[in-house]
Amino acid sequence: MALTSELGKQIKLKEVEGTLLQPATVDNWSQIQSFEAKPDDLLICTYPKAASGTTWIQEIVDMIEQNGDVEKCQRAIIQHRHPFIEWARPPQPSGVEKAKAMPSPRILKTHLSTQLLPPSFWENNCKFLYVARNAKDCMVSYYHFQRMNHMLPDPGTWEEYFETFIDGKVVWGSWFDHVKGWWEMKDRHQILFLFYEDIKRDPKHEIRKVMQFMGKNVDETVLDKIVQETSFEKMKENPMTNRSTVSKSIMDQSISSFMRKGTVGDWKNHFTVAQNERFDEIYRKKMEGTAINFCMEL
Repeated sequence: MALTSELGKQIKLKEVEGTLLQPATVDNWSQIQSFEAKPDDLLICTYPKAASGTTWIQEIVDMIEQNGDVEKCQRAIIQHRHPFIEWARPPQPSGVEKAKAMPSPRILKTHLSTQLLPPSFWENNCKFLYVARNAKDCMVSYYHFQRMNHMLPDPGTWEEYFETFIDGKVVWGSWFDHVKGWWEMKDRHQILFLFYEDIKRDPKHEIRKVMQFMGKNVDETVLDKIVQETSFEKMKENPMTNRSTVSKSIMDQSISSFMRKGTVGDWKNHFTVAQNERFDEIYRKKMEGTAINFCMEL
């Protein structure tokens, strides 16, 4: 599947089991699939991008791990703190290689669906932290991310992208399959399933859940500090989380900022009435039989 980015370059996505992935990831697939997880690994899992709050939950987890020490959380940009399992961009070390070099207990990250996850994660009974965001806001966020990220195909117009997203023809595959897959696994494995909207509504309550899941104990003042330091406003200004250090040839933040709005319900500024009705109909069909409830506005 070839799509031309705004730079005029052809980005040819490749497929694994019907899921579109970046070519370097697919070229490295056997190394990814044979990844050796350890029982004390914690894997942060999200549908792609800050679209689902990836960077947000990474910063929350890191702040808990560092007991609220802001200095320690500034030790490296966020994308270097938690190895991204399926990441590959030769000649740089792959996510698998970075994870191998990391001392235990490791905190790792993935956007892979349950069907594509390296099997050793299931076999070792690792802990998984999954964050889901409502599909409409996710679509809007992913659309803007693809506009500014030159490593991903150009999304085209909003109308075109609406169809692409519904058909699951985006990198890392269908939102519906991703969310359903992890939701259905949550009672069979050590999975803490969180909602982006809940973290937005009551960050302290949700951060406390993450802390307990990680087996950590931080006192109330530290918890309050973590809530404050991981607010959208703080993270948008933080060069360690806002991707401002990434080259413009890879992410052009003049097109759209990496951390754009971080709100719930921004989809209303993008969806037409007709699109919304059609999306609701498709959503009902695709999510039938799943007891998962998303909040669409706060």
